Amino acid sequence: MRETEAVEPSRARIRDGDRAAFGELYDLYARAVHNHALRLTGNWADAEEAMSETFLAAWRIRETVEAEGGSLKPWLLGIATHKAYNANRGLRRRLAFLARSPQPRPVEDFAEEAVGRIDDARRLALVQQALGRLKRQDREVLALCVAAGLDYRQAAEALGVPVGTVRSRLSRARARLARLSAQAEPPPSHGEMESEAALAALFLKEETP
Repeated sequence: MRETEAVEPSRARIRDGDRAAFGELYDLYARAVHNHALRLTGNWADAEEAMSETFLAAWRIRETVEAEGGSLKPWLLGIATHKAYNANRGLRRRLAFLARSPQPRPVEDFAEEAVGRIDDARRLALVQQALGRLKRQDREVLALCVAAGLDYRQAAEALGVPVGTVRSRLSRARARLARLSAQAEPPPSHGEMESEAALAALFLKEETP
């Protein structure tokens, strides 16, 4: 069932710790939370972990949900944004550790087993390279407003910032990616992997929050 066809459980049920309601909330938004975390981390394992931690955290802080309000999606994506940031910090620590460690022994080639995910991995890596040139706050607003489809008010709710801050960050992020797209050379031939800037341009489409 698609998100738009499902009925979100009431805030009262979530606040009261209704497990069935949390199950409904998970079914409704797990994919959105995972995809948001994936855009911010660029890593499937980290995104999966961030998604799990998001719903665990949501359960722990369920009593903080306001009694009145709209969709709970911004609340969940706000938690996921924080969890993805923590995952990125952990990745940097792991990479620093590996840089100081001896080179590992060669292992058997398993490329054939992973062939089905190679294109997706390359595409994700290119998007991450482009978004990595943005400030963290701008990248988060871009992911929330453009990719996740939140309006300015919902993104502001998710991040705990004023609506005006969301607008300025989104404008700055789009301007930065537009400059990257203008500077990039076109792909060498039809059918080859899109350039970093071409993929980033997907985030430049106009939204009407």
